[in-house]
Amino acid sequence: MKVSLNWVRFIDQKYKCAADPAPAGIDALVEKIGAQLGAVEEVVNLGEKYQGAVVAKVISAEKHPDADKLKVCWIDDDGVVKSAPRNKAGHIHVVCGAPNVTAGQLVAWLPPGSTVPSTFDKDPLVLEAREIRGQMSNGMIASAKELALGDDHTGILVLDGRFTPGTSLTEALDLNDTIIDIENKMFTHRPDLFGQLGVARELAGIQGQVFKSPAWYKEDADVAGDGRSNGLKLEIKNDVPELIPRFCAVAIKDVKVGDSPAWLKVRLGAVGIRPINNIVDMTNFYMLETAQPLHAYDYDKVKSGILGARLSQKGEKLSLLNGKQITLEAGAAVITDGQRPIGLGGVMGGADTEVDENTKNIILECATFDMNLTRKVAMAYGLFTDAATRFTKNQSPRQNRAVIAKTVEDILRIAGGRLASRLMDDKHFKIDGKPVKVSASFINSRLGTDLRAAEMKKILQNVEFEIDLSGDQLSVIAPFWRTDIEIPEDIVEEVGRLHGYDKLPAELPKRGIEPAAKNGLLEFKDRLRGILAEFGANEVLTYSFVHDDLLKKTGQDSQLAYRLSNALSPALGYYRFNLLPSLLEKIHPNIKAGYDKFALFEIGKGHDREHKDKDGLPQEFELLTMVYTASSKTNPSGGAYYQAKEYLVQMAAKVGVGLKFKALEKLPDAPLAQAYELTRTAFVSTSDGKFLGIIGELKPGVRASLRLPEHTAGFEIDIEALLGAKPAHENYRPLNRFPVLEQDFCLRSAAKLNYQELTVFIMENLKKLSKAHGYQFNLEPIDIFQKAGDGSHKQTTWRIILWHPERTLTTAETNKLLDQLAEQAKKELKAERI
Repeated sequence: MKVSLNWVRFIDQKYKCAADPAPAGIDALVEKIGAQLGAVEEVVNLGEKYQGAVVAKVISAEKHPDADKLKVCWIDDDGVVKSAPRNKAGHIHVVCGAPNVTAGQLVAWLPPGSTVPSTFDKDPLVLEAREIRGQMSNGMIASAKELALGDDHTGILVLDGRFTPGTSLTEALDLNDTIIDIENKMFTHRPDLFGQLGVARELAGIQGQVFKSPAWYKEDADVAGDGRSNGLKLEIKNDVPELIPRFCAVAIKDVKVGDSPAWLKVRLGAVGIRPINNIVDMTNFYMLETAQPLHAYDYDKVKSGILGARLSQKGEKLSLLNGKQITLEAGAAVITDGQRPIGLGGVMGGADTEVDENTKNIILECATFDMNLTRKVAMAYGLFTDAATRFTKNQSPRQNRAVIAKTVEDILRIAGGRLASRLMDDKHFKIDGKPVKVSASFINSRLGTDLRAAEMKKILQNVEFEIDLSGDQLSVIAPFWRTDIEIPEDIVEEVGRLHGYDKLPAELPKRGIEPAAKNGLLEFKDRLRGILAEFGANEVLTYSFVHDDLLKKTGQDSQLAYRLSNALSPALGYYRFNLLPSLLEKIHPNIKAGYDKFALFEIGKGHDREHKDKDGLPQEFELLTMVYTASSKTNPSGGAYYQAKEYLVQMAAKVGVGLKFKALEKLPDAPLAQAYELTRTAFVSTSDGKFLGIIGELKPGVRASLRLPEHTAGFEIDIEALLGAKPAHENYRPLNRFPVLEQDFCLRSAAKLNYQELTVFIMENLKKLSKAHGYQFNLEPIDIFQKAGDGSHKQTTWRIILWHPERTLTTAETNKLLDQLAEQAKKELKAERI
């Protein structure tokens, strides 16, 4: 935010708002701004650019004898520049190429030895006396562009008659200014500080001065006169009052569009705004002064006399003032002439209704646009304008009438014309006049100060807060331009800043010594990390945003994913549903790097677009995802599914949770399941039936598209569900005092019977048989084998470990039990023991 000290002084002095903003000098003011208002990025002495420039009067301007487009001029500087050669009358000889130079004009003369202001900050051009086509020219008569006061270089800058020859140009045009550039981020919550008026008020406040706003800056302001008798039809049609809570407009006829007066060009140029014409410049002037953007339309180009506001429709075209044409997406706020878009609301006006030199009648608009929609639209189209910067800070709609009324007054003064309509005011907001109540002790306890309530009242009244004081209690009503005062802590911040942070005691606040409550979820995540790291798995961190191609390669529909309108790169354009695609993408690069067998895991968030939370947002889940892979170089044996399962089972056991696995009959529609092969995938749940997630091997198509080894599997589970699972407590069992017997048990079964079905059968029957004899057992998987050429059968082997807690088992007892088990398998599963 560029602050012009001359502009602030102009506000203070013209409207008698406050005392000098820099009573102790510029350096002291800059230090105070840095301490109490915001970080100062740069301080520029604007007057240095114009050192040596002088107001001069053109005495004569005759055609150059040897050049058609040049004129030979004699100018009068009242003898101020002593080094310049003169004729007997004391006048100076200058050659000028401007077509508009004539005798009698007051102009800006840059004498030899001075620097052309427009080149001052880049490659300085220092003037000297030299011959031009045989005629000596002492310096130059400057245009607005050469003076860095505008873009016009078709002719010289002609000054009005109130100046006298010999006056310093910096004095004449108030160019002896200091520009203080304050970091914008410091003002994000203070929309009023994006205007010189707001900054002037704040500078007074931090220096203990009383500030009183100009008389015209009042909430119920109106334009002078009715305007309806001058006969221009004007109608406002606001279709989106929830996004445009206030929409003011007024028509003016018979204006004369032309150059702005020099003072206006100087004000705008000082803070980096290019002058255009007197109408546009005046709207920019009051935007910069009050932080409230305005826009002027050519009334006759609007045609219908209707100024509307609605949401854009997909595919509509809009030509902007910057010369670009955009194709609109649905949902942007647009200004219309009742039908077609003529402006991008809160961001930029349209070229079709631009005010130019042929404009006679105008519509002046002053509206308030929703800050979130404005930010979204500005980012979507890459249009970061001064208006958008201000609207995205939550402007107060209560200042619109004051700003538009004052702008109308000054347009009529500098551009002529007549009011041609009443001030139209479409208002859709409520004023919450409820005061914020806070005690002086509350403020002191948070700042560490011992200010009296009366002192706080004075501090706040300096910047125009209304204060009702009753003992220790302050009842505070914020002024109408403030939108950031809602709770007692806001008053604490206000008092602290205006009083001075440097005056606060450098003491730590007192607090209890009891430790902060632990976050159970964070601790559980750390525990899972440690467990998997112990098992040899490697944690990775990947972006939450992915390429749509990755979603497609893992079987997910990118059309269902959220797409970022302002992605950092095309590779990060979509918000992923789950973590698995990102982990799978990292397998091939690691194998190329020489790692043939490894496990990767990640802890992060996934989401479900179909299910919403209480705020209407997609539900998010805390996920733990792991993938295990082994390249063909390692000659992996068995199924990758069982390797991944072992990681999961052992991890769950470490946190005291028992697991169940259920084979899928069909893949669910959920995106997280689409990468898995149906016949080699299972749902994971706790021993008490609470769903946790999914585990399995990948589809051949997924492996091929991501160049993954065949021996690859993974799982994805809900961390919060795992944390909330009931521990799988087992009854106490003393260590076995007697030897155990181990035997491998192999069944030849139909290939369609999956491992889970067979294992559940073995477990259930072992429980029944063992219970009858008081045996105890463990069951461990050994292998699954299928002979070449026999696709209808397979052989599954388990290791059965048996013991009795009170005696030594005999081989005969073990064999008998296994025979009974084999008989049951043959009877119920048509499976034979091998």
